[in-house]
Amino acid sequence: MKLSDALRKAQSFALDLVEVAPTANPPVCKIVALGKFRYDISKHEKDKRPTGARLKEIKFRVNIDDHDYLTKIRHGEDFLDRGNKVRVQLQFRGREMAHQEFGLQLMERVRDDLSGMSLVETEPKITGRNVTMTLSPLPANRRKRRFAPPPKTPDEPEPAASTSAT
Repeated sequence: MKLSDALRKAQSFALDLVEVAPTANPPVCKIVALGKFRYDISKHEKDKRPTGARLKEIKFRVNIDDHDYLTKIRHGEDFLDRGNKVRVQLQFRGREMAHQEFGLQLMERVRDDLSGMSLVETEPKITGRNVTMTLSPLPANRRKRRFAPPPKTPDEPEPAASTSAT
C-alpha cells in the first residue's frame, strides 16, 4: 500500500500510522493509537526485565496458634516459590524473654517445614528481643511444597440446606 493511502486510511479511523519494522523490505506499518502502542511496548519490556531476588519477611510470635502458623508457612512457601528470599523474624515480648528456648524451637520447626523449598542462608540469631533467620529458595526443579492451600474446585455443588417439616 502506498504511504499516502495508508495515512489517509489511518486518519479516517482517527488513529496513527506507526512504523513497526523499518528495516524490512518493504517497511511494515500498523494503524493503531500511538499512546496505547507505546504503553504496550513499555509493558512488554518491563516483563522481560529480570527481577532480582527480593527479600520478603514473615513475623512470628512465640505463642502462635497452629492455624496462624500454617497460614504464615504457606505465605513463606509462596514467596520462595516466586524466587524471593524470606527473612523469618520471631519477636519476644515481656516475660517471653525468660524462655528463649521456645522461640528457638519454633525457628527450628519453621526451618524444617520450609526445608523442601529453601536453604538456610543465615542460621537463627538472637539480637535483642528478636530472633532472625534468612532462607533462600532452592532451584525451581528441587522445590517441593508441603503446605499448599487446598484446591478450590468451582464445579463442586454446595451442600443443599435441609428443609424438613416437623
